[in-house]
Amino acid sequence: MSTPEASRFVRLRVELVLEVEDKDAVTKAALRRIASESGMPDAERTHAQSAVTEDTAEALAYLVDPFDLVSEVPGVELQQASWTSEQIDYDPDSPEWDLDEDDDGETSEDPYDERGADGIG
Repeated sequence: MSTPEASRFVRLRVELVLEVEDKDAVTKAALRRIASESGMPDAERTHAQSAVTEDTAEALAYLVDPFDLVSEVPGVELQQASWTSEQIDYDPDSPEWDLDEDDDGETSEDPYDERGADGIG
């Protein structure tokens, strides 16, 4: 897509499943991050502290920053990002978690489809 009509914007979708081995460590790290944000209004700080203390998924969402994922990539600038986290039931043997399947549940026949020339998706 090197034609002038091709969009220079790219949507990169990333889905991660993390195993939390130490909830306290995650919560403490999120609380440290909140404490380090000097410009945060007190009401927002109190709400954020409560959210990350009550829910490990919220703590992770507070710690994971999409900007960090692309900040060192040359030639790109993050335009917009949104992300969520939630606690899930995870079974690595379930076909529901097959990373080789497209969003619609059909396996792609093209090894380069929605990945790159190296096949990494």
